Amino acid sequence: MFRSLSLTTRLTLFFTLAASAVVFGLALLVIAASERHFIELDHMALQDKQHLIEDILARSNSTEDAKWLLREALSHHHGLYVSVHDSKGETLFQSEGFRLPRELSPADEGNGNDALIHWADEGQAFRGMLVRVIPAYDATTRLDILVAMDTAHHTRFMLELRRTLMTYAVVTIVICGLLSWFAAYKGLAPLRAMKSRATTLTSQRLHQRMPVEAVPIEMADLAHELNKMLDRLEDAFTRLSEFSSNLAHELRTPLSNLLTQTQVALATRRDADTYREILASNAEELQRLGRMVSDMLFLAKAERGMMLPNRERFSAAEETHALIEFYEAVAEEKGVRLAQRGEGEIVGDRLMFRRALSNLLSNALRHTPPHGEVTIEISQSSQATRVSVENTGEDIDPRVLPRLFDRFYRADPSRSHPETDGAGLGLAITKSIALAHNGSVSVNSTDGETRFSLWLPARKN
Repeated sequence: MFRSLSLTTRLTLFFTLAASAVVFGLALLVIAASERHFIELDHMALQDKQHLIEDILARSNSTEDAKWLLREALSHHHGLYVSVHDSKGETLFQSEGFRLPRELSPADEGNGNDALIHWADEGQAFRGMLVRVIPAYDATTRLDILVAMDTAHHTRFMLELRRTLMTYAVVTIVICGLLSWFAAYKGLAPLRAMKSRATTLTSQRLHQRMPVEAVPIEMADLAHELNKMLDRLEDAFTRLSEFSSNLAHELRTPLSNLLTQTQVALATRRDADTYREILASNAEELQRLGRMVSDMLFLAKAERGMMLPNRERFSAAEETHALIEFYEAVAEEKGVRLAQRGEGEIVGDRLMFRRALSNLLSNALRHTPPHGEVTIEISQSSQATRVSVENTGEDIDPRVLPRLFDRFYRADPSRSHPETDGAGLGLAITKSIALAHNGSVSVNSTDGETRFSLWLPARKN
């Protein structure tokens, strides 16, 4: 239930409950302090009357004199009740209409001279003091004096005070609730602004960002992180758009060739040899399309977190030697010398390593001028094995290096490579294979030498 409430409602409830606790707590403190204050006032008033009675008894010469003085001093005090009895039960003075409580006896020994006692009689509440004195006129007589006050006016005042405080507390809580809602609503305005900004984001408006400067400090970090997320989304969308465009471009050429050759072949009658040549050409284009689709499926698997089909320990030198033997004919045709140095072991998939190294080696042979050299160097550390493919030739533009591993990317703006039927996916596949092994790949090109370095794990994690 609480989870379904909005953040504004939650904050309003929290502040309202906090205000309620403070207001009601303050009201209770005021009520308790008022009650203690009235008790102290009654205590002082009763003590004054007690001292007055003690003074009268100290000045009295006889019992009759004491009775007369007590009547003169105490008969006209509204709300004050006095009862004076001697140890024999004779009443020296008792206020009119006042009865001793049954639970209290003037001869009770359990009450101190300053202790307040409370009782009720027929709907009236009393607060009093019970003391025992020895009069001056008779040292053998003990007088029990009960001085009491009717607390009805205190009760009425406290009742009215409670009613007033409760009314004030309720009104205050309602006002605090409204102010809390207003403060929470205004305080969360930056979040609503960020929400509005987010709802307007589309594939055509990914350049928009959250207002970092316009939000409070507490939300600035959130806005900053959202902006970084939008940066990543915009970059990914841009790459996806470029990929879609490049894919369409790469597919259009072989499909157009297939369609053109087929239309030309169907336009006129031809002999069997001509049809065979056309079909052979179409087969080559279909093979190119097949390789491209296969490469795209491989890259799609890599993006979803590709698992290695087979993890084993193998010699990088042996696999490299096998690839060199395969590419020797191409190297001899171009007049390029192939060389291999170093030893090392790799823990991973043997076929995927071959594919990655084959892409690097074919790329090096493609860009090495005649009478150049391609060198594969293997070195091993405690954690990883590095396989470097280095070729001589023109340096690659430094601005191009960061994008060499992007799909379909080619440094040549014309996008035409007569000497190869590649689609620009080889280096992207090599990078995906390296990442699938928890490795990496890099490139640098200086002083007429270009080096691609492939790092793969040398031991099981």
